[in-house]
Amino acid sequence: MSDTHQFSLLGKRRFLPFFGTQFLGAFNDNVYKNCLMLMVVFAGASALPASVDTMVNLAAGLFILPFFLFSGMAGQLADKYEKSEIIRKIKLVEICIMAVAAYAIISESFTAMLVLLFLMGTQSAFFGPVKYALLPQTLKDEELVGGNALVEMGTFVAILAGTIGAGFLIEFPNANQWIAGSIVVFAILGYFCSRGIPTMPSTAPDLKLDWNPVTQTLRTLRYAKADKATFQSILAISWFWALGAAYLTQLPNFASDVLSGGPQVVTLMLAVFTMGIALGSMICERLSGNIIEIGIVPLGSLGLSIFGIDLFFAINPVTTPLMGAGEFLSHSSNIRVLFDLAMIGFSGGVFIVPLYALIQQRAKPEQRAQIIAANNVLNSLFMVGSAAAGIVMLGVMDLSIPVFFLTLAVVNLAIVAYVYSQVPEFVLRFVIWMLSHTMYRVTHKQLDNIPREGAAVLVCNHVSYVDALLIGGAVKRPVRFVMDRNIYNLPVLNRLFKLSKTIPICPEHKDPETFHKAFEKISEELKEGNLVCIFPEGRLTQDGSLGQFKKGIEKILKSDPVPVVPMALKGLWGSVFSHKGGQALTTRPRRFWSRVEFIAEPPIPAQDSNAHLLEKKVADMLAY
Repeated sequence: MSDTHQFSLLGKRRFLPFFGTQFLGAFNDNVYKNCLMLMVVFAGASALPASVDTMVNLAAGLFILPFFLFSGMAGQLADKYEKSEIIRKIKLVEICIMAVAAYAIISESFTAMLVLLFLMGTQSAFFGPVKYALLPQTLKDEELVGGNALVEMGTFVAILAGTIGAGFLIEFPNANQWIAGSIVVFAILGYFCSRGIPTMPSTAPDLKLDWNPVTQTLRTLRYAKADKATFQSILAISWFWALGAAYLTQLPNFASDVLSGGPQVVTLMLAVFTMGIALGSMICERLSGNIIEIGIVPLGSLGLSIFGIDLFFAINPVTTPLMGAGEFLSHSSNIRVLFDLAMIGFSGGVFIVPLYALIQQRAKPEQRAQIIAANNVLNSLFMVGSAAAGIVMLGVMDLSIPVFFLTLAVVNLAIVAYVYSQVPEFVLRFVIWMLSHTMYRVTHKQLDNIPREGAAVLVCNHVSYVDALLIGGAVKRPVRFVMDRNIYNLPVLNRLFKLSKTIPICPEHKDPETFHKAFEKISEELKEGNLVCIFPEGRLTQDGSLGQFKKGIEKILKSDPVPVVPMALKGLWGSVFSHKGGQALTTRPRRFWSRVEFIAEPPIPAQDSNAHLLEKKVADMLAY
């Protein structure tokens, strides 16, 4: 595990120029977009080509449309060509767009500004896939969570700064000139930052480009769906963007119509929500311990609902004249509202950062940018759906904004429950994360010896009822465990074992059908290229010592000759889940925060493996 902090990345050339480039890009997008919105709102009706409502909705649609049209192509280009050069070309295009936009702003040509907003959305659509696909190439594995956290923090701070900055610029004398000059200057600064991004080799130089946007998009979605965890992570991220868009869209009306807050209160709420996301993103590295820990994702999802529901009960509608920030903060109920908004944002940051890192890690390098493009397409689709839901619930059904927020919190529970039911790895790792942060301090040694792809059998000593949970939480790939049927059927744990596709087994003389089905399932999993973990002792240790390894491992390797990884768990003997002092789970816990060590040796070829050799390997690790 690296002892470096995520902020140290800001001092590295391989990250800082990229961070500056993406920050300035997000900032400039939001300065231009929000300035356009404000100019539309304050312009006279005769100056606009359509009504204010039409212009505002058209602007929102034009910015998001390119993500549907061009994300597929953007993903292909980012996989096929060198990424830093693509970024520099995108930033040059941004300068050209902003130069024309500056002229349109000065001349107050709203039609031209809308067209240029579409072009800004287009360059953002091309930047998204290369932005996230570059991170795994430039960062080490232990830096990936921290790097994603910085990017998410930077993105949301840039959105906030751009939104507030637009409000300041529009108030200046000769505002149009100030806006025009600012967007060009920031575009130029972004380009100069991009020149410092180091060269990253192409991951798919032989990729044949498909220029049909429909087939491109369908292909990227197929790539994304190939791995269930990846696709469900994309759906979860998309749901968060829909949720966030719903909150941000309703904040102005919520502040003014429900809480009688003026413009300062709207800005305060926006700042609190956005900074909550930024802080939640930044805490992920500490919670994850510098690894991609999806066990904290359920924490984030629970926070989204808990604080969303509490927000509903915290709201105390008032009908006084619009209040400034100072007067608003003098009401204790409003402090609770701000706290809930901050924690919703914080929970969102904890929720999405590990998901982005998981997608980057699981995606094949030659398809990574295209899978991220699929994520962008679905993000956009969900945000459009969020807007439609808001229109129906608030406009057609005439629900109040507090009820709308409550509905979002409840629906969130249903959606994340679906995601976790499809990918039990999230629940499993959450349980592991809770165990390792309450009862155990788990350290890992040499886990790089476990293959990152392809079939292998993992063999380990068997000390406690939570061995499988700790191993499953430490290994970066899903693991299929083979487990004694009596342990498999334990209450509570049985549900987790089923979710993680554990294979129950028992002696052949007790139940021949279960015995043979277990070996058939093991063979099936290995043929599919998965990891299978067995405990060759066949039962929990009764005295803390290593038992004799049974011959089942040899039967497995005879059918499927795959590498075998010897592993050892140290420090679990004496826990409430072990047999020390009596039957496991029948004594009260005697210790908390115990140190547990998990070690893996290099793989042994199938032809060199047998039960006796593997037993000796594990015994040597336990004795060391």
